[in-house]
Formats: sequence, C-alpha cells, structure tokens
Amino acid sequence: MWWFQQGLSFLPSALVIWTAAAFIFSYITAIELHHVDPVLPYISDTGTVAPEKCLFGAMLNIAAVLCVATIYVRYKQVHALNPEESCIIKLNKAGLVLGLLSCLGLSVVANFQKTTFFAVHVCGAVLTFGMGSLYMFVQTILSYQMQPKIHGKQIFWIRLLLVIWCGVSALSMLTCSSLLYTGSFGADIVQKLHWNPEDKKISLRVEANLHGLTLYDTAPCPVNNERTRLLARDL
Repeated sequence: MWWFQQGLSFLPSALVIWTAAAFIFSYITAIELHHVDPVLPYISDTGTVAPEKCLFGAMLNIAAVLCVATIYVRYKQVHALNPEESCIIKLNKAGLVLGLLSCLGLSVVANFQKTTFFAVHVCGAVLTFGMGSLYMFVQTILSYQMQPKIHGKQIFWIRLLLVIWCGVSALSMLTCSSLLYTGSFGADIVQKLHWNPEDKKISLRVEANLHGLTLYDTAPCPVNNERTRLLARDL
C-alpha cells in the first residue's frame, strides 16, 4: 500500500511541500516584478507588495490549516499509544498548545505585512519560530520517553538533530535581527525592500605583516656586485 493510502500520513509531507511552494512562488513573483533584490531577501520582503503578498498570505493560511491538522493528528497518535503514562500525557498536551500557538503565529505573519503592521508581524514571527522550536523540543522528549516500546532510537536521534539545527537557526536569526534593528545600518532599514549604495554594508580590511628582511635592509646580492665589477673594467 502506498504512503498516501496510510490514513493521514500525507499531512506532514503536504505541509512541508506547500509551505516551501508558498515561499518559492512569492520569491519568483517578487523578483520578476522587481519588488525585491534577488540576492537573499527576507522571506517577509517577498510577501509585502501586491500581487505576491496576496499569494503569500493565501498559501500560508492554507499551510497554517495543514499545520493544525498535522499537530492534532500527532497529539491523538501519542494519546492512543500511551493512554496511562501521566508524564507523556502532560507533555503531549503541552506540545498541542505550543503547536497551535505556532500555527496562529504563521497565520499572523501571512496576513500582517512588515511594512504595514511591523509590530504585529514581529509578534507573529516570534510565535511561529519560538513556539515552533519549543514544540519540536517537546516532541523530541516524547520520542525519548516512547523508546524502545513504541519506536526505535533512530527517531529520537533524528528529532534531536533537527531540534538542535532549529535552535541554532533561531538563535542566529534573533542575533542578526537584533543587530539590524539597532539602527546602526541606517534609518528605517527594516522597511526597505532594496539596498542602496549609500547604505552601510559589511566591510573587509586586509592587513599584511612582513616578518623578516624588507626591501630596505636586504643583504647585497652577489650577482649585482659581480656585474658592477665587470662594468667598471669595461669602462
């Protein structure tokens, strides 16, 4: 029997594919219409100007619905497999709440553009990535608690690697965003969709240090001295 015939197992794959398609289609539309620069724009920048913001919002709203369905199915799955263990039941409920908050944040990001409702957009992003990271952490703990009775250790290690990757990505995003919003890179930089030549950018400086002899204290070359003697004899 094929994977998409196994009940609701298609939901996680559909969620990933649809969300990636929302980002890709919005990016292509924004680039073709010259609304953003093609080199690594923010995801939010590709969903700010019409018509790509309409596509961005509609597709991410559907992604939020798929995410709610996936999280609820996972909740019912864990509940059915561990009906009597109180620790797992509490973690499962906590995961459900965190996951639903993450879905709410995704819908907020989709419908409140950063150039129009910046504070609301940032709150939605914090809910999406922050609560989403905590949800992944809870699911990792559940995988640890459920081994080896329900599944093997491979599932736990895979989820552990994913949650570490997600945590490092969220930390780097928070650090870079904090530096950007300090104002050191210009006024209203968060509202800009294009980089100007006058904007501050990363600058590199190379400093070379010579260790040893230099041009001013180089020892006389014997070949040059020999040529000097020969020229003196010819004269």
